[in-house]
Amino acid sequence: MNEQYSVYKEIRTHGTQSFPCAAYRTHSSGRGTLVKHHWHEEAEVLYFSGGKFRLEINMESFPAHAECFYFINPGELHGIITETADSHWEDAVVFSPGILSFDSYDEAQIHLVKPIQNGKLLFPRCIAPGHPAFAPLKGAFLDIMRSFGQMADPASDSTLVTDDLTSQLYIKSSLLYMLATLSAHRLFAPAEKNFDKRVESVKTALTYIRNHYQDRIYIAELSGQVNLNEQYFCRLFKKAVGCSPIAYINEYRIKQARRLLEETNLPVTEICLECGYNNLGNFLREFRRHTGTTPLQYRKHSDTAESK
Repeated sequence: MNEQYSVYKEIRTHGTQSFPCAAYRTHSSGRGTLVKHHWHEEAEVLYFSGGKFRLEINMESFPAHAECFYFINPGELHGIITETADSHWEDAVVFSPGILSFDSYDEAQIHLVKPIQNGKLLFPRCIAPGHPAFAPLKGAFLDIMRSFGQMADPASDSTLVTDDLTSQLYIKSSLLYMLATLSAHRLFAPAEKNFDKRVESVKTALTYIRNHYQDRIYIAELSGQVNLNEQYFCRLFKKAVGCSPIAYINEYRIKQARRLLEETNLPVTEICLECGYNNLGNFLREFRRHTGTTPLQYRKHSDTAESK
């Protein structure tokens, strides 16, 4: 599978509570969704070493068809689609801008770090190799990955965190170097004040699904959350997320079922009810459609993989 399942408004901490910064390596081995639509309050730097990807950010589409960097500002709804069957990696560093704050209120704090935190200053969208900032950005980014990389197998999908003081200092210094590079090339831009209600409507609906997936959810409920008629809401949702609300709900429920099968010993019938399915047959059909196997086979395979 080439899909990285994510909650949509992420409630987890990227990294640790004391050092909210983490690196992610995601392997793409086929066409389709690589990272589901989601958003978070942290900033994100994405590095594509090659391949053909499409980023969907706040209902806009951006190509990543060669080596490049993309930047995700806090709060932006985003997802990644793989457009080729070739094998490639997508690397990401997600960090809270607050880890770069200074006790002394110097010029960097006033004119750079604080405006990024407050959403008044935006990262550039994309930097390609032809730009003079690309080489120093790549060097700093790879330094960050190396500081994390000793903690995971670089040949597999990984979530990388560290509580090592030296590694954290290297990571912070490299992030500051990246900010300095972007600032030196005048690549930050002031945030425009135009508010896209469509994006906020989709985010509201995604949050509602995440909070109520265990209950019956009707389209009328979702569209009512954002004061839209059902037909327009369904069109808007599909345009933003790439699937219908019903398909999304089922996908999210199966994601939760997979998690419970991996992390608990709950019987399948109980997981079925826990994930919002009142009919075991429907649950089994949806589970097989999304995973290609049964819940019991999936649990057995997960147990076998962990024991290796």
